[in-house]
Formats: sequence, structure tokens, C-alpha cells
Amino acid sequence: MPDFEFLPPLSLYIHIPWCVRKCPYCDFNSHEFKGDIDEESYVSALVRDLETVLPEVWGRRVSSVFFGGGTPSLMSPASIEQILVQARMRLPMDAHAEVTMEANPGTFEYGKFAAFRDAGVNRLSIGIQSFDDRHLAALGRIHDGRQACVAVEMALKHFGNVNLDLMYALPGQTLKEAGSDFARAISFSPPHISAYHLTIEPNTLFHRHPPEVPEEDEAFEMGCMIEEMLGSAYIHYETSAFAKAGWQCRHNLNYWKFGDYIGIGAGAHAKISLPRSITRQMRYRRPLDYVEKALGGNPVQERHDVPESGIPFEFMMNALRLNEGFPLSLFEERTGLSRLAILAQLDEAERRGLILRDHLKVTPTLQGRRFLNDLLQIFLG
Repeated sequence: MPDFEFLPPLSLYIHIPWCVRKCPYCDFNSHEFKGDIDEESYVSALVRDLETVLPEVWGRRVSSVFFGGGTPSLMSPASIEQILVQARMRLPMDAHAEVTMEANPGTFEYGKFAAFRDAGVNRLSIGIQSFDDRHLAALGRIHDGRQACVAVEMALKHFGNVNLDLMYALPGQTLKEAGSDFARAISFSPPHISAYHLTIEPNTLFHRHPPEVPEEDEAFEMGCMIEEMLGSAYIHYETSAFAKAGWQCRHNLNYWKFGDYIGIGAGAHAKISLPRSITRQMRYRRPLDYVEKALGGNPVQERHDVPESGIPFEFMMNALRLNEGFPLSLFEERTGLSRLAILAQLDEAERRGLILRDHLKVTPTLQGRRFLNDLLQIFLG
């Protein structure tokens, strides 16, 4: 049983489930907006949802907020401001808390960037995916390359803190085309770039109708090339994340360091530590069900305590994504367990050349980062 001396840092995740059109690769809980729920009702449900979790986090300070989706920027700036105001009324929040919103390029959003900043958002994460019209069409995106460039320019004008999400190993993409996408992203000099390998997930259109994607070896070569391209100007601090010094995403770092997070909104997940347990929660997924249940004071569909035997794997699944690794004291602090609980697994990982370690710190090797699933498998069970 975990035994916490100090509870982990706390973040707030807010899920906005609607988008203009569901992308064929997306396995997130997102739904095409059909006007069946008005913004006011959803905001009320979010506030009520937050109120139900307050007894479990009472007095704990929130260090970051993240609006994810779906496409949160489809919400009006007034609604975003209302959510933040209501959250601050109920939770202590750092004065300089990082407040991120995901946004997608599209002419209907450009005029809202300044209003979102005024509403309290101070970091924008833009789902570019590619600057190539052909690849954007293959991904089912609703924007083109020109709109993507305009969106980046507008975001950088209104926000100092901007992340660009790009994908590689796209249908029909060549090594040269992948390089061109990332060269274009670098040319804007944003503080943060995320680089994701396109994966075919279950319950997606791409899973039912698989596209022609680059072979595994070519995709691996793309990943290596992208790491090298970004490496001269950015710190590769997490598996898929590159940032200029001081611009790492604080919200995501809290995930990777096994911090706690409240998750409100349709299908949102939460991790909350109590003095002697770690609880996982999931909200109702269907927006209509979620609004009804949340307004009734019962937004949580599933809840369970993480068994002690599963805690080390959950910690490693997050912390080993960090290229710099983690201090062993962090394992004890964030799991409530002794480092002796993972001694045998660390020995095995070191023997296989997947980590480097001493009595203070564990760091994944290049091989460990490239074959992260193999490394994590050692801690499973």
C-alpha cells in the first residue's frame, strides 16, 4: 500500500469533446458538433463536475490547466473565461499557472486568438499535423497548408508560448516530404514542437480502412532525421516533445513525473492520490450522458484504486518518456513506495542496456528510448 509523505503536484484537465469533423486517425473521445448540447449547459456540467471532486483535492493548489479535445477553440472565449473563473473560485491556482488550449487551423478561429488570450489562456497548442495539402487531405484535416501557416503566424502574434503538433509517417509521405514539414515548422521558431509518429489505432476509420503508410524502417529513418533537425535549436526532453530552453510544457511534465490531475468533461480521465492510495477515474464518454450525469452530481462512470503491484509500471510508463530520466527519490515521492520495489527490474533493464543508473538516478539509454515498449515490459506485472 502506498504511503505518501507529501501528495504530488496537481493539474486540471478540461475536455471539450466537439470538432468540426472527426479525423480518420483520431481515437480520442471527440464528436462532430451537431448542436445537440448548447455551450451553457456543457459549461454548467463542467462546473458541477469540478464541485464533485473538490472533497478529494481540498486545499491542493493547481499548477496548470489544459483544455483538450476535440477542438476546444470551437468554444466561445466567453465560455472559456467562465470555466476558468469558476475553477479559480473553487480551487487555489498558481498566479502564473500555465493555461493551454488546443486549437486547429481554420479561418473561423483566427479572430478568436486574441479573445482567448484575454480570457486567460496563455499557451496555444496548434494541431498543424502537416503543411502539405496532399497529406492534410489524406488525414481528413479541414485546413490546408496556407491556413496552417497563417494560424502559426497569428498564434505567435498573440501568444508567446506556442506549440506546433506535427505528425510523420503519413500516408504516401516520403522522407524528403517529412523533412520539409519540419523545416517549415522550425522556420517559424515556435517555443515548442511536438512530433508524433502516425499510429493506426483501434476504433478509427484508418483501422477499418488502413491507408498505405511508410514501411517501418522508413518511418524509423524519418524519426531519426526529425530528431537531428530539431536537435540544434530545441531540447528533446520527452519522447515526442522538443522545446527551447525554459519552454517545456509544464502540464505535460506533471503527467510524465507522475503528478496528479483532475479530469473534467466527457470521457476525461483523472489520477488523484490520497494519503494511502492512488485513484483512477473516468467520466461518462457520450456528451449527452455526461451532461445529464454531471448536472446530477454523478459524472464518474468508472473509478478504481491502482493496486500496489501496478503502481511501479504506471510510474515507469510516464517517467521513462523523459530523456533525462528521473531521480529515484521521485519514484518514492510520487508512488509512496520504496525504491526496493523496482530493484530487480532496474537490474534487468540495466543488464539489457536499456537504462543507465547510479544510486541517485535512472536514465533511459538511446536504445531504451528507441525501444521504449521493450523497456516498459520489464516493469509490467
